[in-house]
Amino acid sequence: MAFLYNIGVGAYHLGVRLAAPFNEKARLLKKGRKEVWEKIRSLQRGKERLVWFHAASLGEFEQGRPVMEKLKQLEPDTKILLTFFSPSGYEIRKNYTGADYILYLPSDTKGHAIRLIEAFRPDAAVFIKYEFWYHYLHELYRRHIPIYLISAIFRPEQPFFKSWGGLYRKMLGFFTRLYVQDEQSMQLLTAIGIKRAQLTGDTRFDRVKQIADAAKDIEKVRLFCEDQPAVVCGSTWPPDEDILLDYINRYDGPYKWIIAPHEIGESHIKTIIGKCHKKVVRYTQSAGNPADYDVLIIDCIGLLSSVYRYGKIAYIGGGFGVGIHNTLEAAVYGIPVIFGPKYQKFKEAVSLLQEGGGFSIQNGNELKEILNSLIQSPAITRTAGQKALTYVNSQLGATEIISEELKAK
Repeated sequence: MAFLYNIGVGAYHLGVRLAAPFNEKARLLKKGRKEVWEKIRSLQRGKERLVWFHAASLGEFEQGRPVMEKLKQLEPDTKILLTFFSPSGYEIRKNYTGADYILYLPSDTKGHAIRLIEAFRPDAAVFIKYEFWYHYLHELYRRHIPIYLISAIFRPEQPFFKSWGGLYRKMLGFFTRLYVQDEQSMQLLTAIGIKRAQLTGDTRFDRVKQIADAAKDIEKVRLFCEDQPAVVCGSTWPPDEDILLDYINRYDGPYKWIIAPHEIGESHIKTIIGKCHKKVVRYTQSAGNPADYDVLIIDCIGLLSSVYRYGKIAYIGGGFGVGIHNTLEAAVYGIPVIFGPKYQKFKEAVSLLQEGGGFSIQNGNELKEILNSLIQSPAITRTAGQKALTYVNSQLGATEIISEELKAK
């Protein structure tokens, strides 16, 4: 299995190099991995304690972020090494001030693992959610460096639970402790003899609570709403926008509409505006009184998590594609969330549905039915929103548990 694993890693690395001339993400990954050793040689590790955090991409970084920041609060002198697998994480967070060293993770070979670990000599390592790299984990384990997996979630179809998944089960055995999100994960691990697991929940709940507590006032959005209720449509894709705009164009009532598309390229923004028959204004180009418009397009990044505070209802995009985006960013404000049919792999969405704080739709007719119900019945909206907030609050606390474990003994 290790032989096949090495072939797979090598094949992936070759594929990245071949795709680099034609694919922006592959080009960034190739360039970043090529430069990483030069960057490491220029760094001074120092004598302080160092904890290594590894995230696949931006979403996993957000899960690890509250733990990193809490650890820094508890131990200001502890250094943090942060590595990313994906350019979509590294390129956006390469200047994150909460970490002392930020790098691409070199491809998973025995030689690379030895070089990286010898360069930084971590006192502990934290892998976030589902990052399993055999050589890095084995080298850490061999050197008796504590390894933690946080916000992990396991499903029966994963290789750990297959007859051929011996190498993956071996990787689980390298971890000092596995902090998992749900009871099913605990049961799956117990069934294969992994006893160092602990049910703590998902650190993303702590993160969205942090964000909500620090949410900034966005004057243009506040003036746009002008004390009128609003539906915030976050991280939308074209299939989401088509059914939303069909509803918005027919809607005649007090609600206002805020659309924050996932892709903010100029052509896409113009397409949305072209399909909208209401008075529409772009966030970056608003002139005059924003309250004079019916629809506000958020055509820049970095605002959405704060924009949700102005909504009475949220629609979360992505559910007609590969999967929904972050429902918790909206639910933490105590508002009901609506999303498309592809939500099953997202535990928090499943739980929001079960608790009555979320609603899933299959098509435009179902969107119309749910929006009409919520808009016409404020009591239903308030009750669903309170259920969403209660669920979020019930899941807080993972960061405290994990941070205490990571402190110097």
